Amino acid sequence: MTQTGKLSARKIPATVITGFLGAGKTTLIRNLLENSSGRRYALIINEFGDVGVDGKILKECGVESCGEDDIVELANGCICCTVADDFLPTMAKLLDRDVPPDHIIIETSGLALPKPLVKAFNWPEVRTRVTVDGVVTLIDVDAVSQGRFAMDEDAVAQQRADDASVDHDNPLEELFEDQLQCADLVLLTKTDLVTGARLDEIEVDLKGRVRDGVRFVRIAHGAVDTGVLLGVNAGAEDSIDARWSHHDTEADHDHDDFESFVFKGPELRNVDALIAGIKQTMKLHDILRLKGFAAVAGKPMRLVIQAVGPRIEHYFDRAWTAGETRYTQLVVIGEKGLAQTAIADELTAAIG
Repeated sequence: MTQTGKLSARKIPATVITGFLGAGKTTLIRNLLENSSGRRYALIINEFGDVGVDGKILKECGVESCGEDDIVELANGCICCTVADDFLPTMAKLLDRDVPPDHIIIETSGLALPKPLVKAFNWPEVRTRVTVDGVVTLIDVDAVSQGRFAMDEDAVAQQRADDASVDHDNPLEELFEDQLQCADLVLLTKTDLVTGARLDEIEVDLKGRVRDGVRFVRIAHGAVDTGVLLGVNAGAEDSIDARWSHHDTEADHDHDDFESFVFKGPELRNVDALIAGIKQTMKLHDILRLKGFAAVAGKPMRLVIQAVGPRIEHYFDRAWTAGETRYTQLVVIGEKGLAQTAIADELTAAIG
């Protein structure tokens, strides 16, 4: 066993799950919790926006191995920018419990840089008690296949030809590359939506963008064996300086290129009309991500909505409780300059 392996065995392992907007992080974690085999997990969920939609979904999934007290939401900003103020105190509380967790799972927002977070595990109050078992990066191959987050020069050149206003240094591309460069394990998600030949092409391309030795696994619907996801034993904090980032020379990571807002509305009568309205609104305003839940008139269950690009997923997750206010709430995320009033008006019209 390596020296890192010996050291890791004496510490609580932590897995950092990162990935672009809508890559399937929450679905992956739900599957992980449902197949815990008695292992005690603690989750740290970092939302981008004013409301923890993903945290609410995970807290109410009904898995005994991870109760509401085991899920901590950091909603005060990107986790990579609030390490000292939010992340480190949260870690201290988890570690000081009478019965500490067996494994800590950290879900970053789609806009987070993993490197500053992993560096935080070298802080004295954390280093002797926790190790980064692995950084897991999720890549939505369906989105990549559509060129939505393409990084090659030909794709950028085509974008420039089609629209002179396109930013040549698109921050989305930098985030995408930084998350790949920090990964110990890359999960290719939504593989059921991409043909075999195209999927092979995408994987070959992505393997040319990561460090040597990074493993790739193809998954669909968030299903992956726990033994693959956990027990990587990377000790990532020890090799963090070797993980290249676009932001290595910057003192801070700036999220001024993005903004989000929360839309709140009443019950809706027609689910299909809302989904069609969301699809049209996302296309018209180039919205990156939309997620939340809705109350449907005549239905006892809450409708969860997850949308990225042209793909919208929706399902009923739980019953509304007695006395609970039934309403619709959606977080809208996009690049700076979102037409918030127009978007809200269109969503209101879709609800009917």
